[in-house]
Parts: sequence; structure tokens; C-alpha cells
Amino acid sequence: MKKITILVLLISVFSSSLSAQKLKKIFNGKNLDGWHLSNQDGTWTADKGILTIQSSAAKKGAILWTDKNYKNFIIEADYKNGEGTIDSGFFLRSDIDQIQIGISSSLHKDMTGSPYLPKLKYPVVANVDGILKDTDWNTMKIKVVGNTYTVWLNGKELVTYTSEGMPLEGPIGIQLHPGKEMSIFYKNIRLAEL
Repeated sequence: MKKITILVLLISVFSSSLSAQKLKKIFNGKNLDGWHLSNQDGTWTADKGILTIQSSAAKKGAILWTDKNYKNFIIEADYKNGEGTIDSGFFLRSDIDQIQIGISSSLHKDMTGSPYLPKLKYPVVANVDGILKDTDWNTMKIKVVGNTYTVWLNGKELVTYTSEGMPLEGPIGIQLHPGKEMSIFYKNIRLAEL
């Protein structure tokens, strides 16, 4: 009887740790509830499960931030490039650490999956040859634990980077880079707190 009790406890602990890491939607696909914009530039619409981001004529750019702050987490989202020169990505806990999606404004080449930090630029470069789909949906996954993050694209691990001085808690942002004429689509934005 004692062995059965211990086995039940172990299964319970294992199951609860798995469910704690289950990805949950943080974008409802209908509106921007749970999110806020850094400014009102561009068009940000949610309809039929898809977040559409379109630059404005002013091209001032904006960041869509989660209302909630996060410590350790996994975020996963599907994205598809629209028109123009795509320059977007995910900010991790602040506007310092970003995972690039699309063309780097400073390097003028595709740096998808690479971390960007203003002082260091691109300290690690992701190789997405044969992985990135230019005209179809891609799935990006980012795991952040402490000040280390790992990035996957379409199931392939790209980079791991440790960012000194990274805040240990903060919101997650989706960028519309200033100075760009572009559109991009996101769906299935999911997150698991670790």
C-alpha cells in the first residue's frame, strides 16, 4: 500500500509539472485584450484568430506589449510575412533584448531568429537557410530562463544566448519597426510560465 501511495504522489507531481508548462493562448484572436500599444502608430487588428500589423504612412513604428509581466517562460507563435520590408520580432521583458523577424535595419539582411541588443547589435547570428519559409507560416519558439534564451524556428533550434543585465521580469512585446513600409501576420500566440 505504501508503494502505491508513493507512486500516486510521484505521478501527481509529474503531471502537475507538465501541466504547468502547457502552452496557453495569450492572444484571443478577436481583439487586443491583455495587450497594449506603446503608441498608436500603424494598424493593429485582430480578426478570425489573426493579428494583422500594417505600418502607417508616418512609419513611426510601435510595440504591442503584454499587460502582464513574466519571469521564466516559453512563448510560441506562428507568423507570416506580408508586404514590404519585414522588420519585426519579439521583445523579451524590456525593449532591450529582441529576437529578430525579418530584415535587420542596420545590416540590411534577413536576421530572423537572431538576438538583437542595441549596444551589441547581433551578438549571435542564427542560420535559417532551409528552415525559413518566405511566403508561408513559420513557427517561432523562444524559451527564457533567467537571462538565457533559446530560439527555435519551425522546430529547429537556432541559437542560445545569455544576456548580461537582462531584466528578470517584464512584459513581452511584438515590434513594428519604425521607418518601414510593411505588414506581418501573427496567430496562435501561446505562452507557458516555467
